[in-house]
Amino acid sequence: MSKLFLSGTVDAVEDVTARMRRIRLTGVPGLRWTPGQHIRVRVGTLTLRTYSIWEYDDHLDLCVLDHPGAGPGARWAREVRPGQRVSFLKPEGRLVPQDDAPYHLFAGDATASVAFGAMLRALPADAAVHCVLEAADRLPMPREVTWTDNLLDTLTALDLPAEPGVAYVAGEARVCQAARRHLVSDRGWPRRSVVVKPFWAPGKRGMD
Repeated sequence: MSKLFLSGTVDAVEDVTARMRRIRLTGVPGLRWTPGQHIRVRVGTLTLRTYSIWEYDDHLDLCVLDHPGAGPGARWAREVRPGQRVSFLKPEGRLVPQDDAPYHLFAGDATASVAFGAMLRALPADAAVHCVLEAADRLPMPREVTWTDNLLDTLTALDLPAEPGVAYVAGEARVCQAARRHLVSDRGWPRRSVVVKPFWAPGKRGMD
């Protein structure tokens, strides 16, 4: 196995919503991680899938969303059992909280809720936060969330301060692009103030 890969042992598998499964890995002490980052998990001999870290405290928690027609990552999450070894690459990604933001805007779907939950827990208690999630499967979030059936409509109608903050937009690729376009073109936010992370795209291999 390549030295680039780390490994842990599955300690527990638990359904936390109707379609969300928490997988806890142990045996990964000293992992360097910033809330919001993800790891790439080996779910097959030559197959990697990307999952945000829900929580890390010597054990590593992933929350994996299952859905009809899901790809090899969801199948792996259905079949994995306590005692199995899991290989993964070190945490990475730029979807992390910005320290100097006047306020924080989170906008995404169910696939974004894992990263958002970790980021929200990491923010100071007095940080100003607006969070909109389009998700039928609702993880327990550490801050107030506006749950919606239509992310873009709710985001467009959201009452935000006149000055831009920092936005974290994640989920389906085309919706992410539309949300960024709204913030930049309609609200006049600088592009650098909108951090976008597309987690999936219909029919795109590796993002299924």
